[in-house]
Amino acid sequence: MPSLNDILAIILGGGRGARLYPLTQMRSKPAVPIAGKYRLIDIPISNCINSGIYRIAVLTQFNSVSLHRHITNTYDFDAFHTGWVQIWAAEQTLESADWYQGTADAVRKQTLEIQSSGAKNILILAGDHLYRMDYKAMAEFHWDNKADVTVAVQPVPKEDASRFGILKREKDGRISSFVEKPKDAEIQNKFVSRDDPLRPFLGSMGIYMFKTKVLMELLANFPNFHDFGSDIIPQAIQSHEVFGFDFDGYWQDIGTIRSFYETNLALTTPETPFNFYDPKLPIYTDTRFLPGSIVEDSKLRDVLIAEGCRILKSDITHSIIGIRSQVSTGCVIKDSIMMGSDYYERGEDALPIGIGANCHIEGAILDKNARIGDNVTIRPFPRNTDLNNEKWYVRDGIVVIPKDTEILAGTKIEPD
Repeated sequence: MPSLNDILAIILGGGRGARLYPLTQMRSKPAVPIAGKYRLIDIPISNCINSGIYRIAVLTQFNSVSLHRHITNTYDFDAFHTGWVQIWAAEQTLESADWYQGTADAVRKQTLEIQSSGAKNILILAGDHLYRMDYKAMAEFHWDNKADVTVAVQPVPKEDASRFGILKREKDGRISSFVEKPKDAEIQNKFVSRDDPLRPFLGSMGIYMFKTKVLMELLANFPNFHDFGSDIIPQAIQSHEVFGFDFDGYWQDIGTIRSFYETNLALTTPETPFNFYDPKLPIYTDTRFLPGSIVEDSKLRDVLIAEGCRILKSDITHSIIGIRSQVSTGCVIKDSIMMGSDYYERGEDALPIGIGANCHIEGAILDKNARIGDNVTIRPFPRNTDLNNEKWYVRDGIVVIPKDTEILAGTKIEPD
């Protein structure tokens, strides 16, 4: 009988993450903070651990130092456990001096490590999605159907079909064809896989389970295929037994500033679509020994506050206040994400980390260690507005203050 110990999970650590810039100015996509205290990489690693898959490799390449540090500090199994979380960084070898050229090429360049693991099945995961999934159920489906490849799929409404890779699944569960982001209605109609008129399509979630032998053959036989979604999976459908595994829970691809912003702020409401507090299936992260947050004479509505914060006489609505955040008196914060800081102030800087007195912050993302002076005003811009300033950016109308940036007292960042 197959065993979960025969599975090696490979998490794709992401490339430049251009659509999340400037949050990826100094870090890779999976290292981007979420929900005030976590990082995106915590999601797939936690799902693996909760599913009983304990051999996990994270492929990294771009701006990877903070991601390496977080993984090293967080996921250290003890000597009595056979599991591990390893970092497989892009490297020059005698066979190749190139960077990873895509998702499939990244895995191809780690062929030796994969074969050395002895794993009979490979689980491919992305490092920038928010969801909770039992990979054990997917593995059992994979084994029960004697599949060569299993693709996790979820229902997709007709109006969203052009944003996904759409798969045609037959009644026996096999996937017979694939189209990437179909635009034409006639093409879309050929890919109906469900009786549900509201969600007639099945979209790929970018989660794949391969028989190791099959994966190695596909990567070796098609050396110019660099991507799983557009290259390897369509080829596998033609030549192998490919099945679709149903997932109908919450799943969000955090690929743009807008999706990052809206996904985070949705976590502040009582009707939050994703629960970080599941006692049976927790999301793990770095253990920080921080004091409880202090809130002095303030008004808070729909606010997610992490540990180690100090908020003084301010009004905060529909916002996230990340670890070690400092908010001075008289501030109004609305519809914003404050990521907090990596450390408490170590000296007497002219402009301290955090938000100064009497600031109005609305529709903004303040990255780690931002220093906002007194009487600063930040307001959102119209949707679809993109601007680049020396110290701040606007992406789809959202103002983004990059990591370690200083915004001087009295600055106004708002539409004309």
